[in-house]
Amino acid sequence: MGQMLQEVSEWIVRLVWTNILWFVFIVAGLGVFGMMPATVALFAVTRKWKTGDLDVSIWKTFKETFKKEFVRSNCIGLIFAAIGFLLYIDLRIAEAMEGTFSVILYVFISFIILLYLNAMVHFFPIYVHYQYSIKEYLKQSFIISLISPLSTLLIGIGLYFIGYLITNMPGLIPFILGVLPAYWIMNVCIKRFKTLEQQHLQVNKQMEINESVN
Repeated sequence: MGQMLQEVSEWIVRLVWTNILWFVFIVAGLGVFGMMPATVALFAVTRKWKTGDLDVSIWKTFKETFKKEFVRSNCIGLIFAAIGFLLYIDLRIAEAMEGTFSVILYVFISFIILLYLNAMVHFFPIYVHYQYSIKEYLKQSFIISLISPLSTLLIGIGLYFIGYLITNMPGLIPFILGVLPAYWIMNVCIKRFKTLEQQHLQVNKQMEINESVN
């Protein structure tokens, strides 16, 4: 019982400290320019936890990741922002149109926006788990989000309950607003990444067998 209480206390401290750092580094980056690198650092910490490194220095990991990824993560953030702006303009144009085609166009753009939001959710776990170019990060974010409907559903359900908790207990915002969703998303995505990696290995192995037979 005592050990369980100690573990619970340690997790509470981890979550709260990490969430506070997230807020601090967003402010340190002047808000707009702090959001992307701070969130990348947040996911880097949660990835450490999910890979079993519970004793990682949260402050050191956060600070080093924030500094290292400040420029590149903001570049990707600007690209996502530009895509989002263009989709918003397209949606407003579709709303202003009349006729059957406008309805079809509106539904299509709405679907693309959902895919875009889903890609943004998957981007952060991909960014801290793999080493890609900026172009490949964007590409893989959309591809993995598109081929992972179950993971998307699980993420959505988890975020719904977290949102419900925060809405009904707003006093928790300074303590879990960023870290709890990040931990849940990372938890789901790590499992999905492992499945995709295993499938990739199986395909490569089968190709090697086919080549050897031929």
